[in-house]
Amino acid sequence: MNWNLTDIFKNNEEYENMKKSLLKNLDEIEKYKGKLCENANNLYSCYKLEEQALQEYERIYAYAMLKYHVDMSNQESIKLFKEAENLGTTFETKTSFISPELTYADEEKIKQYIEMNKELEPYKRDILDTLELKKHTLSQEAEDILAKYSEVFSAPENTFDILTNAEFKFGTLTNEDGEEVELTESNFSIYLRSKQEKVRKSAFKLMYKKYSEYINTISELYLANVKTNVITSKLRNYNSSLEKAVIHDDASVKVYTSLIEAIDENIEANYEFLDLKKKLLDVKEMHMYDLYVNPFEQEKDEITYEQAKNEVLKALSILGQEYTKLLNIAFDNNWIDVKAKPNKRSGAYSMGVYGIHPFVLTNFVNSKRDVSTIAHELGHSLHTYYSNKNQNIIDANYTLMVAEVASTVNELLLAYYQIENEPDKRKKAEILYEQLDMIRATFFRQAMFAEFEKDVHEKEEDGISLSSEDLDNIYYKLNEKYFGSNVKIDKEIQYEWARIPHFYTDFYVYKYATGISAAILISNNIIKQGKPYVERYIEMLKQGCSKKSIDLLKMVDVDLEAKETYVNTIKFYKEKIEELNSYYK
Repeated sequence: MNWNLTDIFKNNEEYENMKKSLLKNLDEIEKYKGKLCENANNLYSCYKLEEQALQEYERIYAYAMLKYHVDMSNQESIKLFKEAENLGTTFETKTSFISPELTYADEEKIKQYIEMNKELEPYKRDILDTLELKKHTLSQEAEDILAKYSEVFSAPENTFDILTNAEFKFGTLTNEDGEEVELTESNFSIYLRSKQEKVRKSAFKLMYKKYSEYINTISELYLANVKTNVITSKLRNYNSSLEKAVIHDDASVKVYTSLIEAIDENIEANYEFLDLKKKLLDVKEMHMYDLYVNPFEQEKDEITYEQAKNEVLKALSILGQEYTKLLNIAFDNNWIDVKAKPNKRSGAYSMGVYGIHPFVLTNFVNSKRDVSTIAHELGHSLHTYYSNKNQNIIDANYTLMVAEVASTVNELLLAYYQIENEPDKRKKAEILYEQLDMIRATFFRQAMFAEFEKDVHEKEEDGISLSSEDLDNIYYKLNEKYFGSNVKIDKEIQYEWARIPHFYTDFYVYKYATGISAAILISNNIIKQGKPYVERYIEMLKQGCSKKSIDLLKMVDVDLEAKETYVNTIKFYKEKIEELNSYYK
């Protein structure tokens, strides 16, 4: 149940040898500084070296990060991770001339090089994208300065991670069995779903008491991150930090605004679900700490890892034999670090290592909800696997715009399988409720986060100074908007923004909402159309970022700029609410 990191490096000697090779390749790349665009051969040779250096750095960084995240208090792992970050700064510094030199070269001449030298074909998309972003690329000197500051720019996120994952102690609470247990980020969600109100309330108050104690520190960290985004966007001649982020995602501001507008116009759908939730819970007043409990759940929420694995395999068999075979390889070959452990990074993620295989971190606590987490992260992993197998490393790294699609498709297919194959009516209702709550959390809640980010960044761009109190108030009012009058907006919820790690990757969270919207369309088509559509879907996964993200999704009939895409999500949500209502009645 632990990662086998010897798949990356068998021993320390291999790690050190690759580090030496990386530094040598970076020195070779730097020799093309000032000469990159002199001829087609120089351009090809530099890109070829960069491709090799990227593969080496990805392995080094992944090895260091994965070791660090299984024990964030281990000093040797911390040093290793810092070394990898330093190598990243060196990488950016030594390659920072490539974009400016391409940008300021004769565009027609560069296009002629691509036509003349067929060896440049694998790098064509990256070269043309660089030319397209000409107005956002600075001088070589300025790019070099920004590259040297990259490690400093990541300091707020790194500090936040260490503070909240390794140093925060939330205290103890009394669980449902009357035992004193320590509250952690990993088990917080379990206690929020407790059938006992006093357990949910205690966990909620303990968690946000700790964040309230450090709210000024975390506010400074977050605002420093926001200021970095805003300043960098201005330096690079973007109209806003939002525009910079969406262009980087191969998306557009229209994608972002279409999402928010669709929700603004249909927010009552969320109130409808919350109204039903209140009736199901049979409470006079529904609090924020009541939102996560499933009223249909009766037995203790436990499942073994083997059971979870088998359920994922059966549910995703609809994606074909090859996909199922790859899932088995992931399970049987230590791609996954499964269990929650002291000082292990909270949450879950999938990280691809080009030329090796993806690695998945989970914090499995025998909860039935962990099944969905495993399906989700393996969606990322197999997307990465297909992409890496079919593209070079430059074109393999698909953007965040499509990153949450394959993972959410897996979650929806899992829910469909569970509902279809559950004979017990009450258990069907339990699973259906979970699916609805997942949509609420992934679509509406992430859109609320997206509005928070947009508001904070716009205020910073307008020169408005913000305090921790301002951030708390902005977030509290958004909760009032998204949850309506059927929920008591407890004052502690104003601090929730402070524990969202994705806020340190600017404008990341909206992609969960766009991702689930795309996934609902895709999963429904997989179920209705079967193998022909599955083949189109797998073909899309193989493309990496060889096409624009919006164009990639059009391969499977999804248009993220169209408001109707998000209205369709709300329609699906309402249909599921009505279906659940039928069980309630």
